[in-house]
Amino acid sequence: MMKYLTKAFFLKFLKFGVVGCSGVIVDFGITYLCKEKLKIQKYISNAIGFSFAATSNYFLNRIWTFESKNPEITFEYLRFFGISLIGLGISTLFLWILVSKFKKNFYISKAFVIVVVMVWNFFANLLYTFV
Repeated sequence: MMKYLTKAFFLKFLKFGVVGCSGVIVDFGITYLCKEKLKIQKYISNAIGFSFAATSNYFLNRIWTFESKNPEITFEYLRFFGISLIGLGISTLFLWILVSKFKKNFYISKAFVIVVVMVWNFFANLLYTFV
């Protein structure tokens, strides 16, 4: 296990986190726009925001974090987006539990859920998408 915890691994995780921060801005911005301004139902707004963030994150992670040279961009994107869809399922489930069952604030709950999903996304993409 320790042989995998290298400086390069931590740098990659840090880059993934920075890209993730940009994704949070996209996610929250699109979610807010859809939910508050366009009056779209909150869980649909969450899915829309998440999808926009996943797409921007793919391109940034492909270029910067994982430095992928895979010529099969469509296939790679579909793998990444598939991982993101699983993350969306995790996100929506936890968000629903926190908001509906525990009556927590939607946006605070969303911030917590993003951290959980980030860990899932990093390892799934490291081991599946960008191999």
